[in-house]
Amino acid sequence: MNRMGRWLVLGMWLVVGSGVVASAGELKVATFDLDVTPPVGFMMAYDKVLRRDDLPLRMRGVVLLGAGQPIVLCAVDWIGIANEAHDAFRSTLAEAAGTSPSRVAVHTLHQHDAPVCDFLAERLLREAGARDLGSYDGHFAREVLQQAARAVKEALPAAQRVTHLGWGQADVHEVASNRRILGPDGKVRVTRYTATKDPAVRAEPEGTIDPKVSLVSFWQEDRPLVVLSYYACHPQSYYRTGIPNPDFPGIARFVRGQAVPEALHIHFNGAGGNIGAGKYNDGAKENRIALAMRLADGMRRAWEATQKTPLTAEQVSWKTVAVALPPGAHLNETVLRDQLAKNLANPQIPSLTSPVDQLAWLLRCQQGHRIQLACLALGDVRILHMPGELFVEYQLAAQAMRPDLKVAMAAYGDYGPGYIGTAIAYPQGGYETSPRSSGVAPDVEAVLMDGMRTLLTDR
Repeated sequence: MNRMGRWLVLGMWLVVGSGVVASAGELKVATFDLDVTPPVGFMMAYDKVLRRDDLPLRMRGVVLLGAGQPIVLCAVDWIGIANEAHDAFRSTLAEAAGTSPSRVAVHTLHQHDAPVCDFLAERLLREAGARDLGSYDGHFAREVLQQAARAVKEALPAAQRVTHLGWGQADVHEVASNRRILGPDGKVRVTRYTATKDPAVRAEPEGTIDPKVSLVSFWQEDRPLVVLSYYACHPQSYYRTGIPNPDFPGIARFVRGQAVPEALHIHFNGAGGNIGAGKYNDGAKENRIALAMRLADGMRRAWEATQKTPLTAEQVSWKTVAVALPPGAHLNETVLRDQLAKNLANPQIPSLTSPVDQLAWLLRCQQGHRIQLACLALGDVRILHMPGELFVEYQLAAQAMRPDLKVAMAAYGDYGPGYIGTAIAYPQGGYETSPRSSGVAPDVEAVLMDGMRTLLTDR
């Protein structure tokens, strides 16, 4: 065979890892799904695991093949994956999928009876002489990374051809409400947390939310392969049980998976940093199922409203922009290291009050670390991938930037910066923008808005 013939043969195939997975110009999707529930005795974000329950924590994702290098989207039922751990998750999945970390998006759903992961915070604790790493012990997370790499590699040869894209939306009723209730002076008067017992606070209006759940689905002709759902709301109904659980979004995901079992259902939390279920949840245990069924009902109606359009590999693209988020002025390395040393010397201080997470984030900023924002284009659909506990205003702003497109958002990517408010939210006060909660400065809004405009600009 001459040189041109060899190139023609090679050009007919896209080879990833150890096997041929997609012909040139053909779009395929591979799926992976694994149990990431920690064992009994493991320290989650707040409590040690007492026992495991019927619904485990999941790590689910897709690998899109045929549109250049593979694209990986992943959602994890943990409270957060931050800093060097977020880097490690992206790098591990990238290597397994035969792509670059810049084409991998990893997000958490932010359930609270679940692990938190930050390898930089873990290292800082070790260097400070901590005998107990608490919730930052990364042993289990590293086991998960090995399992995830195997799962992705095994998924690639089973990738299925994609012919159509589906998009559907519906309002979710009586789940989300804004947490920040302002007083006459324009300051936060009260925070309506995700479980609010005060009936007067629950009676306040819903406030600014995005009521819609968005569904993106991949199809092979009339057979659904994958359903990706996006909804902005803190996922807590109640927690501090010692029992790992995916809370009401995980139950809703399970319900929809039973209704459409042909497809793997993967849920992403949108920009829900200042959104919770507090208006409709007083913490009563029965509310978990009630909230789950309301979200599942919205997902059902979005599924029924889904419209399918042909999708080719040429209509799929991935765009990124790296941004430097400004650290909060309250973060001081010397002070944080001193506080960390004092806390470690006092065994009566709970690990959650340790400033190690803030120190880890500050060091990343000082080292010039940039966070990658990303946008997946699927025909006229755009999915933005964003960091931290982002305020819902960013999601609404992204939709307003391109009203001609269908725009969804996954937040809770790199958990390092914590809450990310809007510029006006910081002088308003409140929990979410307080020094203990947010690691960024008010001018973060301009940085992220510019980044989103860049991503949403037509190629």
